[in-house]
Amino acid sequence: MNVVILAAGPGTRMHSSTPKVLHRLAGRAMLTYVFDTAKQLSPEVICVVYGHGGERVRQAVDENDVVWVMQEPQLGTGHAVMQAAPHLDERWPTLVLYGDVPLIRAETLKRLVQATGKGLGLLTATLDGPSGYGRILRNGKKVVGIVEEKDANSRQRALREINTGIVVAPTKKLKSWLAKLQNNNAQKEYYLTDIVALATKERVPVTAIQADTAWEALGVNSRAQLAELERVYQRKLAASLLEQGVALADPSRCDVRGSLACGRDVAIDVNCVFEGEVKLGDGVSVGANCVLKDVTVGPGTRVEPFCHLENADIGADCRIGPYARIRPGTRVEPFCHLENADIGADCRIGPYARIRPGTRTRLSEGVHIGNFVEVKASSIGAGSKANHLSYIGDSEVGRNVNVGAGTIVCNYDGANKHRTVIEDDVFIGSGTQLVAPVRVGRGATLGAGTTLTKDAPAGELTLSRVKQVSIPDWERPVKKK
Repeated sequence: MNVVILAAGPGTRMHSSTPKVLHRLAGRAMLTYVFDTAKQLSPEVICVVYGHGGERVRQAVDENDVVWVMQEPQLGTGHAVMQAAPHLDERWPTLVLYGDVPLIRAETLKRLVQATGKGLGLLTATLDGPSGYGRILRNGKKVVGIVEEKDANSRQRALREINTGIVVAPTKKLKSWLAKLQNNNAQKEYYLTDIVALATKERVPVTAIQADTAWEALGVNSRAQLAELERVYQRKLAASLLEQGVALADPSRCDVRGSLACGRDVAIDVNCVFEGEVKLGDGVSVGANCVLKDVTVGPGTRVEPFCHLENADIGADCRIGPYARIRPGTRVEPFCHLENADIGADCRIGPYARIRPGTRTRLSEGVHIGNFVEVKASSIGAGSKANHLSYIGDSEVGRNVNVGAGTIVCNYDGANKHRTVIEDDVFIGSGTQLVAPVRVGRGATLGAGTTLTKDAPAGELTLSRVKQVSIPDWERPVKKK
C-alpha cells in the first residue's frame, strides 16, 4: 500500500513555536510514533506532507526512503493529500494517517484495510465528549457523510461517533475524488472527509470500523489533550511492568520516556522518570524522585531517593545516593554527584559524595565513598574507604586504604596540579593533609592531624604535629562597642 502521513499543521491551540507533530509524548515526537506504526505495515511508499516547521519536521524522521512533500499554503486535509497524490502508485490502496494521532496501533490499521476491500474505509470512534471532531452521518447503518463540527448543526453536534480522519481508499479513485473537492465551507478549506459523499454518490462501498479502544484514535490539538494521551500511554506501560512482576509503589507516578527493561524483583518508588534505554538487573531498587537516563544498573544495587543517573554503567550491589548524580560531560552540582567515573561492583557511593569530571576517575570493587567526600581525577583500589568529609584529587590510591575523616589531598600549588600516590594497606588518620607531590609507602600509618610534605616510608608511623601548649590566664577577645 501507499501510506500518507499528514504533518503540516501549525497546532495553533498548542500556543507554541514548535510544530505540533514534534511535541513530545513519553519523550518522543508524536510524528515518530506514527512513522514507526506505518513501517509495521510494510508499505511500498511512505509520503509525509509537511509545512509548518519545515526542516525541523524532516529532521525528526531520519529515514532515506521517505517521500517528503511540502504543503504551502495549507488549505486543509484534502489539499494536503493532493500534494502527495503524484507520488502514490495506483496499483495499491492508499492509507492516510495523521502525525498528531500518535497511539494508533498497527493491528487496528490492518483490520481497517482488511475490512475495506476495494471500497472506501473509515476509522471511527465513539466518544462521550466528541467536541472538536467531525461527526459520522449515517442513514441507518450506512455511512453517507462526515460533517466537521464548525459546519454542523445542533442535531449533528449531538452525535457521538466521530471521524478519526484515518481513511483507506483505492488510489485511482482517491485521486479522482481529490480533484472534485470544493472549499465551500466555514474554513474555506478542502476537506478530505468530503470524499465520503463523493464515494456514496458513485456507489462505492463505504466501510466504517471502530478502533478497539477510543484513545488510540485520538488526535492532539491542545496541551490538555497531549497530557491526557501521556497518561494513557504511561498507564499502559505501568500495567505491562506490573504484569512482568515489577513492584511499582504507585503505577500512576512512574514515567517511562524510552525503554525500560527490568529483571526479577525490581522495586520502583514514586515519581521516577526513565529516559532513553534503561536496564535494571535482578533485585534493583530505585528510590523516590529519581531520574535514570541511558543507564544499566547491575543486580542488587540500591539507588536511593533523589538521584540523577545518566549515561552510566553501574555494577552489582552498589549503593547510589541519596542525592547522587552520575552524568558525564557536565558541570558537577552539590550533594552526591558522581561523574565521569568507572564504578565497580559492590561499591558504596554516597550519600552526598562527589566524583568530579576531568581525568577519568575509577573506583574498583568494594570501594566506599561516603558522606561529603569529593573525588577528582583519581583511581581508588579495591576495598579502600573514604567515608567522611574528605577530598581526594589527582591521586592513585591502592587497595585496602583507610582515609580518615577530614583528610585533604593538597594537589594544587596555585599554578599546577600534582599527583599523590598512596600505596596498599595505608591507614590515614583523621584531619591529615597530604601536600602533593608525595608518596605514602605500603602499610604506612599517618597519625591524625599530620601535614605530610615528604614521602612517608612503608610500614612506619609518620607524625607531624606541633607541641601542645596551654596558656594560663588567657582571655578571649570581645567585640568592641
